[in-house]
Amino acid sequence: MGENDTAIEAARPDDWPLRPWLLAGLLGLAGLAVHLASDGGSDTPWRMALTAFFFFGPVAAALTIDRNDRVAPAIFGLGVGAVMAGIAWRVTSVQDRYSDTEYWVAAGILAVLLSVPLFQSGFHKLRWKTPYKVTHYHVWSDAICGAGALAFTGLSWALIAILAALFDVIQISLLKDLIDEEWFGWMFSGAAFGASLGVLRNQMKIIGTLQSVVLLVLSILAVPLAIALILFLLAVALSGIDVLWAATKSATPLLLACAVGAFVLTNAVVRDDDADASNSRILRIAGFVLAIGILPLAAMAALSMGTRIDQHGLSPERLWAVIAIGVAVAYGAGYFVAAIRGRKDGWRDLLRQANLHLAVITCVIAFLLAMPILNFGTISTANQLSRLESGKVSADEFDYTALRWDFGEPGREALAQLAKSSDAAIKEGAEIALAQESRPYRYGPIKEQTSDRDRRLANLRMEFDDPDLKRRVELTIAGRRWSCDKPCVALDLEEKDGVHTVAIAEGRGLYNLTIDTNQPLTELKAQGMDAVSAVELASEAPEKDAEVSANSDVEIREWTGRRVYVDGKPIGEPFE
Repeated sequence: MGENDTAIEAARPDDWPLRPWLLAGLLGLAGLAVHLASDGGSDTPWRMALTAFFFFGPVAAALTIDRNDRVAPAIFGLGVGAVMAGIAWRVTSVQDRYSDTEYWVAAGILAVLLSVPLFQSGFHKLRWKTPYKVTHYHVWSDAICGAGALAFTGLSWALIAILAALFDVIQISLLKDLIDEEWFGWMFSGAAFGASLGVLRNQMKIIGTLQSVVLLVLSILAVPLAIALILFLLAVALSGIDVLWAATKSATPLLLACAVGAFVLTNAVVRDDDADASNSRILRIAGFVLAIGILPLAAMAALSMGTRIDQHGLSPERLWAVIAIGVAVAYGAGYFVAAIRGRKDGWRDLLRQANLHLAVITCVIAFLLAMPILNFGTISTANQLSRLESGKVSADEFDYTALRWDFGEPGREALAQLAKSSDAAIKEGAEIALAQESRPYRYGPIKEQTSDRDRRLANLRMEFDDPDLKRRVELTIAGRRWSCDKPCVALDLEEKDGVHTVAIAEGRGLYNLTIDTNQPLTELKAQGMDAVSAVELASEAPEKDAEVSANSDVEIREWTGRRVYVDGKPIGEPFE
């Protein structure tokens, strides 16, 4: 038995008959605690902190506890629970002062996921002497045990639902009533997950065999992906990288997804040592190609994001994307160097070493990003203001709405300053954004929205002279995506206490707008797509043979009241 095999045997948890019962009780009580902590308090910081503590801490302890090692896993579980509780407290207490709180939680969860196998392999004791084989073993065994426990929990719910229905037939509704209780759901799920996890962790020899089967199956996919990657890179080299931007607006996530796929399949081929790795020459070549291919994919993703930042500036979401791309580039560079330095056979050992180092670095980065160290809203706001001040983006094209809703408190403070600007266009744009009560719906880039709005307004003809009413009709039409796609004519039907009923004749339909001239113009501008709420639909069904064209003669005629006529033919229903 080799040194690595001895390490695996030492790392494998003992067969502990008490484990399923212990984990079922631990996670069942944790589930009940999660319910009691979160019940009716999703906006209360201390409740969300306790919820996170009781959820993440016991799960981390359940994955690491062993018959002969209980104290260290308990301390580790308390540490994990405390970290996630702190993040949950921060997320809940900041309310809307930050716009990227969900990324703090994601970073914390990533740090926890990486820390569990590192703790199991003894990294806190051995540091960089930690055997890679042991770490790799724990990563995959945890993934398989977790997936299996989740599947068992789902089956347990299916069984109890069937039993509840069965007993309900004979007028025994105890199970059905229990299922409807939230506390029971949390407790039952925790107990089922814990029991199944305990059973699976008592069968780690079988799990180890299953792990080998899973990696073998995954490694087969390395061949088609390697061939596709070669063809893709050749096509980009021959056609130029611009073809990628022209084909899709989602190049960055697509490239990162391919890089992640290449990373997973490379490791499926490499395994944890050469003795376990596939002897197939084709698979080894495919793994080598994928290891080299991660770097160009990550580099193209970085170029794509850089282009977008150059066009639109920084935002909190783009900063998080930059960090994700940076991690991908680091992995790509590490794999590329390992492949080149190792040439043929030695590259796999260098890659495994790089995996351990990069996992630790990623865990630390994720942990730091989850802490209150950097404010991406402040960084992004400063960048956007510098673009506006330098003239890189004009006052008319500047995205005031994003500053209002996507940058947190720093963005709103910047908008308040812009609202005092001596530049009329900047002042108006900031005032409109500050007046928004909800984020207007956006359906495309600013330039595309502006072009679409101008096209629809060019179709509009207004048969009245009131300049204030004209401006309000234009703003309402501009805020509605479907208005005036064809030539349309507006008529002022009536006015009462400053509230106008304006008919819009378009195509073979007629609809009414209720325009309140008492409403401040800034508020109307701020409504954007919310202006749709002011629309009262009268009729859009074809009526007779009337149809509006660019040169149509649209008039109001007496008809036991009044109605709209297009080229002498009635359209819509009478409005009096």
